[in-house]
Amino acid sequence: MLLRIRIRLPDRPGSLGKVARILGAAGADVAQMAVLERDNGRALDDFTVVWPSGAGIDRLCDGLASVPGVEIVGIWPTAEPQGAFPDAALIGQLAADPERGAVTLADAVPALLSADWAGLAEGAALVHASLGGLAGVELPDLEPVRARGFTAPDGTQYAICPIATPWGAGPVLVVARTGAPPFHRSEVFRLAQLVGAAEAVLGVRGGGPRTEDLVRSS
Repeated sequence: MLLRIRIRLPDRPGSLGKVARILGAAGADVAQMAVLERDNGRALDDFTVVWPSGAGIDRLCDGLASVPGVEIVGIWPTAEPQGAFPDAALIGQLAADPERGAVTLADAVPALLSADWAGLAEGAALVHASLGGLAGVELPDLEPVRARGFTAPDGTQYAICPIATPWGAGPVLVVARTGAPPFHRSEVFRLAQLVGAAEAVLGVRGGGPRTEDLVRSS
């Protein structure tokens, strides 16, 4: 299985090497790494690792904790999309079938952002949910409706971004995960970029399917 590991570590030469060696010694195979931020001599990094299915993560946590200056922010299951450029592949899928564009976007986003599920919201209810979600359930208050991340009262982490249509405001793309850290601003920015690209493909500036048609076609 795949795990996403978010850690803070000293931003100095050798730190990443130590972490990589610890991950390998614990039995984790690093699939990819991303630097989320660097500030005041510290870095926030995400590692995606292949981890034996059913194995506990105690030795993984103990190994990382043994590295001086390393702080574990979160470890949670993830699913990474196939291919070297998943964002570009998604835009190609949208262009190939614009009638299902918003639905395709919602179904693809969980893998891109290491989330549990995503959906399209109208008001306080989901009108479409990806695998893992439940259409029609009540959501927490989404106001203000803009690209942002927040933590719901029950601890669920959300990232949202409104989708525009040629006729005005459309559905809100809602992404959710539990047992994981809040969505980082870089993840929210990526979500907003994907929505912007989708809006262009779906013809926001001149015709295109209406929101209800996008959902109905799913």
